[in-house]
Amino acid sequence: MIEVYIDGASAGDPGDSGAGIFIKANGEVERYSIPLGQKNNHEAEFLALIHSLKICKQKGHNIISVRSDSKAVVHAVEKEFAKREPYKALLLEALNLIQQFELFFIKWVPSSENKTADSLARHAIRMNKKEGLQHE
Repeated sequence: MIEVYIDGASAGDPGDSGAGIFIKANGEVERYSIPLGQKNNHEAEFLALIHSLKICKQKGHNIISVRSDSKAVVHAVEKEFAKREPYKALLLEALNLIQQFELFFIKWVPSSENKTADSLARHAIRMNKKEGLQHE
């Protein structure tokens, strides 16, 4: 089983944001920092999940366990329900991707167990400025 740690971060509400993804697969680790432009923190958290699912699918991983310190994302996926837009659309995209996996698990973890993904997400925030991304 592949372990996937995700985190989204935003420097403002909305503000420059990023996704951090840390994957433990077959004794190897992969790290991703993905700048997301102008988003709020919840959007960044959902987008971290979506990007992680796309990466895992592209790598051919079919059994994954995602860990997130976002209770909002974990509960939304478990209940297959989000109250407000744009979270509904992001959740729908995530659920459609999740269906493509043989087995999918998601678990809430405290921030103290998600430090690598958090660091990667914060690095991605800084990448927004370096890459000159346009604000949406």
